[in-house]
Amino acid sequence: MDNRAFESDPQCPISIDSSKHVYTNAGGNGTTLSNRNGSIKGPSEKVKIEENVGLKREVGLTGSIAMIVGTMIGSGIFVTPGGLLGKVGSVWLSIVIWILCGIVSTFGAMAYIELGTVVPSSGAEYSYLLEAFGPVSGFMFCWVSTLILKPASIAIACLAVAQYSVDPFVDDVKDVEGATKFICVVSIFILTYINCRSVKLATQVQIIFTIAKLVAIAVIIAGGIYKLTNGHTENLQFTFKGSNWHFGNLASAFYSGLWAYDGWNQLNYITEEIKEPYRNLPRAVLIGLPLVAVCYVLVNISFLTLISPEEMISSPSVATLYGNRLLGIFSFLMPLSVVLSTFGSANGTEFTSARLCYVASREGHLVDFLCYIDVIRNTPSLALMFNSLVAILMALVLDINALIDFFSFTAWIFYGAAIAALIRLRYKLPDAYRPFKVPIVIPYFMVLLSAYLVAAPIIDDPSIEYLYSALFMLGGLVVYIPFVQYKLVLPGTNKLTVFLQLMFNVAPPSLSDANSDSPPAKITTNGKLKE
Repeated sequence: MDNRAFESDPQCPISIDSSKHVYTNAGGNGTTLSNRNGSIKGPSEKVKIEENVGLKREVGLTGSIAMIVGTMIGSGIFVTPGGLLGKVGSVWLSIVIWILCGIVSTFGAMAYIELGTVVPSSGAEYSYLLEAFGPVSGFMFCWVSTLILKPASIAIACLAVAQYSVDPFVDDVKDVEGATKFICVVSIFILTYINCRSVKLATQVQIIFTIAKLVAIAVIIAGGIYKLTNGHTENLQFTFKGSNWHFGNLASAFYSGLWAYDGWNQLNYITEEIKEPYRNLPRAVLIGLPLVAVCYVLVNISFLTLISPEEMISSPSVATLYGNRLLGIFSFLMPLSVVLSTFGSANGTEFTSARLCYVASREGHLVDFLCYIDVIRNTPSLALMFNSLVAILMALVLDINALIDFFSFTAWIFYGAAIAALIRLRYKLPDAYRPFKVPIVIPYFMVLLSAYLVAAPIIDDPSIEYLYSALFMLGGLVVYIPFVQYKLVLPGTNKLTVFLQLMFNVAPPSLSDANSDSPPAKITTNGKLKE
């Protein structure tokens, strides 16, 4: 990919001069080009751009914590506890699993802190695999994530928003399905608008919804503490009787718990937009992860003060059942809390997913225009629209839950590979500046755990769908070789790119580094650039 295409293509009707921050009409045929600022006429008229085109550092420490906490706490903690308990068979083994999942997620996030400071680029796993193992591994990740994992995560979150919004008001199953999909699509449109509008607005929305979900969790925990002090402890007798220690069941339980914790890596997708990333990335992670882990354990204990293990296992929404018994006439607040929580999580996923498209496109692994930036708002609007379009198609057409079930194991392939990249970079870049250095035993442990989580469900319950998932991953090579390695361009791509530039007022990121706070990619311990 050549980001200069917008500037140098003789057929492109407008060009951008990064040093002067202007659009120039390059057409000499007297045609009029529409622009958000008005019409551009003649070969020399210019439209001034106030700033360099690119993403800015607008996410501070509070926004960073909200991004982690708000993305992690979605619908999982409200619906997963019963399923996890059913897989392990005993209350205290389930609580131990929740604690262990919190520790595992914290270990993973600590490894990602080091990765985020050694490779201070947005894109998380994509950037780390690219730096450590080369372009093929990076492309394989963006192939699966941009087409399946990220859009499906957005779709599932918005379907959950819709489901909890519709259920209290609609009884007919057919009406529920139609209303659910409609609200899901509307939710995705709203998220897209918020994130296209400005980074500041998206961050403020994330902070507001994070506060709302923490208030809801505080109500659940306060209710649990009140019930415990009144002797509601019969479901919390300390025993592991009835525990299921089967290899496959434990792996499945870990999957359920880790799904609720998923999002611990989201901040690394926006490293280039974090203010003072060397300070705020570690702080946000080390504040956010323990906070979520403590909340999850206390929420599970609180549920058990009013709900028996048998009821928890059979209930499709533990939080709703708990709210009915705790809040009485105000029980409607619980499904409302789930809606707010899930919408906030979807907003965080929408925000970070676009940055993966942006970085992969910037590196030439996706079509060029996905890295183009709105010249007024400095948001990756085309990447946001692409993610949303795929998410809408998934929500309307596919069985997304089945799709995620068989692709979730690929997520742990890439988690393990990214943490293996940390080990590789310890040798490849031994002198790189590491303000946070994780004990080496943690990445080795995480790689082994990732291998277990990938292998366990396949060994326990072999299915042809796992083969399909693996073939889809390998199918990325069919795209990589002609379109990335040999840079094949489909007919009409340039015309489409120009149309999108004019339609949405976007341009490639500035060739010069517009962000003076951006850290160098490789820094020695002496603070000098390493070639």
